Amino acid sequence: MARTLTPWQTVGPFFDVLLRHDRVSPAVTDVPGARIRIQGVVRDGAGTSVPDAMLEFWQPDPEGRWAHPDESRGPAMDGFGGYGRCATDGEGRFRFETIRPGQTPGPGGATQAAHLLVGLFARGLFTRLVTRIYLGDGPGLGADPVLSRVPAARRATLIASADGAGEYIHDLYLQGPQETVFFDV
Repeated sequence: MARTLTPWQTVGPFFDVLLRHDRVSPAVTDVPGARIRIQGVVRDGAGTSVPDAMLEFWQPDPEGRWAHPDESRGPAMDGFGGYGRCATDGEGRFRFETIRPGQTPGPGGATQAAHLLVGLFARGLFTRLVTRIYLGDGPGLGADPVLSRVPAARRATLIASADGAGEYIHDLYLQGPQETVFFDV
């Protein structure tokens, strides 16, 4: 019997199962800090919305401490998990509510501007894409050691626009002229 190769298959969409988690947002009600909401649309290379993507968010607490055992400056605030997930809806929109992250130490003793780390999973991707969302009205953007390594013309793809008190707008583009900067990690 001759063996034939089967065609490659994309990963997913099976992300709904990954959203059945007790902590889809790291901002629990008993943790102090300014509440923020980041919303936007995930788009493919043609600009079409992606209705079946999942985003993972990792962030420090308002004091800039990560909820991780290797955090050298002490533990994150009690009750703060620093992690959450959300899915895009049928129009490719996402909305994530959390606590405003603090600035964190960066390479060489520099300070990183407030940001959220984002893992993006979507149809057609074999691995997750990793990016950051910086808060456009936060301090330290001009001196952030990671953002400063991104070509100036592409930095806007990482910075969410403030849209009122605690509200931010940020679209993610998988390809094309407005492609979001993704990091090789």
